[in-house]
Amino acid sequence: MNKPILIVITGETFASISAAHGDFADWIEAGLAASPLPGLAIERFDARGAAALPDVDDYAGIVLTGSHAMVTAREPWSERLGHWLADCAARGVTPMLGICYGHQLLAQALGGEVGDRRDRRFEIGTVSIGQRAEAAGDPLFAALPARFDAQVVHYQSVHRLPPGARLLAASDTDPCQAFRHGQACWGVQFHPEFPLPAIEQYLAILRAQPGAHGADALPPQVRLASTPEAFALLARFARLCLTA
Repeated sequence: MNKPILIVITGETFASISAAHGDFADWIEAGLAASPLPGLAIERFDARGAAALPDVDDYAGIVLTGSHAMVTAREPWSERLGHWLADCAARGVTPMLGICYGHQLLAQALGGEVGDRRDRRFEIGTVSIGQRAEAAGDPLFAALPARFDAQVVHYQSVHRLPPGARLLAASDTDPCQAFRHGQACWGVQFHPEFPLPAIEQYLAILRAQPGAHGADALPPQVRLASTPEAFALLARFARLCLTA
């Protein structure tokens, strides 16, 4: 029997979005299970209120969700999770994938630097992701085209990669969209799991929210489109976990 893949929850979307379309963990689970994989099992764990973190050896892979929290706030639950992630990565056995907040937390936990985006604006909507040369031989990214669309919504970014990490992809407005650390630890700033209606509603909510963390921080133009190639990354990660 295969070990399950664990989705580590670090936050949730807006209530209006989850009521209509589900939440981060729902979309991630749908992506992991998008291709038939015999024996695939998926569990969820909310890291925010947990007294103890799970034994990584019990799982075939780990996926970290996004969050509306900020990594630089260094909340106690996030710091505990970061130490756990660093320990997991040091062992280098269990594949891990951090998404958005999870991507940034992985980078920080492994010795990188995270901060507000340089332009003090959200990167939001559908962006074109360009793969770097290092992605050509990467077990997770090699099957993707040189450029593909993905959904993004974030105010903070990875400013400096962890020591030894390899940059895999970037967008025109963010230089670190994906990295790999070691053999089986990935971070992606973009959201492979996001359905188009979710990013449409994020944009509508932020446009209606005044101030420096709302409408004033939005870029002047935002593109919206479906992102099937980015979504396929999750099924590829699941397959990698079950064959590692």
